[in-house]
Amino acid sequence: MHKQTTVRVLAGFAVAAGLAGCDPDDITKVNENPNNPTDAPAGAVFTNAAVAGIGRFLGWGYNGRGAGLVIQHLAQTQYPDEDQYRRLDANSTSGFFNTPYTAELEDLQKVADAGQEADRPAIYGPALALQALIFQYITDTFGDVPYSEALKGDAEDAVLLPKYDAQKDIYAGLLATLTTVSADLASPGTVTLGSADPIYGGDPASWQRFSNTLRARMALRLINVDAATAASELQKALTAPGGVLRSNADNAVMEWPGDGVFNNSWANNFQTRDDHRMSKTLMDIMLASNDPRVPVYAQPTVSDPTKYAGMPNGLTATVAATWFNTSSRPGAVFYPGATAYGNYGGGGASFPTQILTYAELQFIRAEAAQRGIAGLTAGQAKGFYDAAITASLNQWGITNAGAISAFLAHPNVAYKGGTDGLKQIAVQKWIALYTDGGTAWAEWRRTCQPSTIAPGPAAVVQYVPRRFFYSTTEISANSENVAAAVARQGPDNFATRVYWDTRPTAAPTCS
Repeated sequence: MHKQTTVRVLAGFAVAAGLAGCDPDDITKVNENPNNPTDAPAGAVFTNAAVAGIGRFLGWGYNGRGAGLVIQHLAQTQYPDEDQYRRLDANSTSGFFNTPYTAELEDLQKVADAGQEADRPAIYGPALALQALIFQYITDTFGDVPYSEALKGDAEDAVLLPKYDAQKDIYAGLLATLTTVSADLASPGTVTLGSADPIYGGDPASWQRFSNTLRARMALRLINVDAATAASELQKALTAPGGVLRSNADNAVMEWPGDGVFNNSWANNFQTRDDHRMSKTLMDIMLASNDPRVPVYAQPTVSDPTKYAGMPNGLTATVAATWFNTSSRPGAVFYPGATAYGNYGGGGASFPTQILTYAELQFIRAEAAQRGIAGLTAGQAKGFYDAAITASLNQWGITNAGAISAFLAHPNVAYKGGTDGLKQIAVQKWIALYTDGGTAWAEWRRTCQPSTIAPGPAAVVQYVPRRFFYSTTEISANSENVAAAVARQGPDNFATRVYWDTRPTAAPTCS
């Protein structure tokens, strides 16, 4: 590696992270204070970025204080300001916009730059693939955002006030990046990230499958606004060299050490807070189908330990408090044992975070088959749908063949085909995406399913948000570019739809 990489070094997550993929004599520079190092090898930078990015968008804050409430996987029984959308204002959600650019996106760019300069695909490929995932969360949350001119503040021709790219162009850029990454990882070379990669251990083939699968997700997201591009890109992704995820064994997973320093952030929250319960929207659908994931996703109610129940979203604080003991907490698997208010679970601190899964891929295939695109036919849809549900059940520890067969045969679940089948795919995908509120929110906006999601009685607007507000600091510091984005995209509020969400009538599941 011939280019130094600036980083806030993550200590303690992976002992070998600092050495993976780098030459020892590249770690420091001459005439720098050895007690205040400013550079670190690519491994440590990648580890830091992965932990930060996955912890942010699949961790507690974005889910428990944002998307997980909007999409009604969760509800708030105390301090329900976010559940009312009251604390989803620009000041409250700025961190989801600002911090990724200065943290994980910047770190991943440094790793990619170093890997590309040294011609090491197994270094830059994973960095660019993970960066694409983070960019997708950001643009799906806000719409038009800095992309082509982002992360260039320290370049020779520094860009300190980057323009906001149209989301259409951002998606085109991300799809192109993932295509290149997949092709380059076919000849990855011998130097990898190794143990500094907390997701795939540096395995290039796994990152190639990840890139192709993420490309499939992004392609289908465009189906309502650009069906031709969506179908073409989806077919190319599903048939790309290296393939896509083949089973749950290929899932992209963040394994948390659970050492008190690097814990699953859901467990960290539940250690000292008891603000959240399961949403009635989610629990009603699961309970009506005798879904075997219910005892994993949720805990029995305190008032009746034989029952599981959700609570309505968007209530006043006074009414929400009445649900404290009559609705289910999230599952014991997310709890770190003893908490400030009781003893629940025990292994939550090290509970793995599922980033991109085989179940989601099979739901993508099921929808493509039912639509008759990407080289698939409607006759294949049921097989992919059943495989997707089975993969999700297995992922959450449900492996009993009888229980799985019974669930697949339930009248609410057994595949119907046609538009009804597309609705079933969307609902079951939304259930399977529990803990990934951002992706579930995007899928609801694209499909309108479940159709029972609606704002609560105390919500500050009488519609479910389509996006979040731009950052307050951007409005102050980069006002001209923000204004240009607003002029192009629409008012900076909850109602404005992002690019791929602008043609809801094109979705057969929205009628």
